[in-house]
Amino acid sequence: MKTIKEIIEYREMIFSLIRRDLRGRYKGSVLGFMWTFINPLLQLGVYTVVFSIIMRMNIDRYYLFLFVALIPWMFFNTCLGGGTRVIFSQEDMVKKIYFPREVLPVAFATSQFVNMVLAFVVIFAVVFISGMGVSLQALLYLPLVMAIEYILALGITMFGAAATVYIRDLEQIFNIIGMAWMYMTPVLYSVDMVPEELRGLYHLNPMTSIIVAYRDILYYKRPPQLGTLLNAVLLGLAVLAFGCFSFSRLKRRFAEEL
Repeated sequence: MKTIKEIIEYREMIFSLIRRDLRGRYKGSVLGFMWTFINPLLQLGVYTVVFSIIMRMNIDRYYLFLFVALIPWMFFNTCLGGGTRVIFSQEDMVKKIYFPREVLPVAFATSQFVNMVLAFVVIFAVVFISGMGVSLQALLYLPLVMAIEYILALGITMFGAAATVYIRDLEQIFNIIGMAWMYMTPVLYSVDMVPEELRGLYHLNPMTSIIVAYRDILYYKRPPQLGTLLNAVLLGLAVLAFGCFSFSRLKRRFAEEL
């Protein structure tokens, strides 16, 4: 409770870090903030060509099937890999001034979340252009699924940020894990393609339930199943609890290790 209270007291610092990250993300580039929308569209184009023309997937409107999962995955993967550099990027601040260290991963994860929300403008544009439309009833669940993913991503960010201060190799290891994790999550394919005897184990992956929920809402135009949401909530909270516990234990010696 003390940590939560401190984070709330330092909320202006969090907002300042978020603004700085969003403004500086594409500083100096010609297209600037437009890369927020161009980047996911370029990735969509590459994956669509590969899996619709070269390695064909027998899925109707595969580009849309892929896109509604790709944007949420990019947010999670950025927190997984980029979270490892959170403390190092603010090394001078950590060494010289006092503030609750949790501010840094919270600001980073929130900044990435805002970027994902903005990219959802592109998702909705693609959905409407495709003629698929949306279900307003299903769409009511979208903020809940986003919040669950944010909780999961924050937990991953906190653990990665703290552990990498002590084990620098984790930055590279987490990037490799992110690549493998993507193929173990139904981003490029349907969960129905997973052998039935492996699906119980498969759903221990917290991102599986989250990606399935996004697809239910935006592709199949139906509310996600209660079991899917419950599984995502429980796993997300477990990862956040582990991340917070790890961070609180490891933050005490950040200044010495940097």
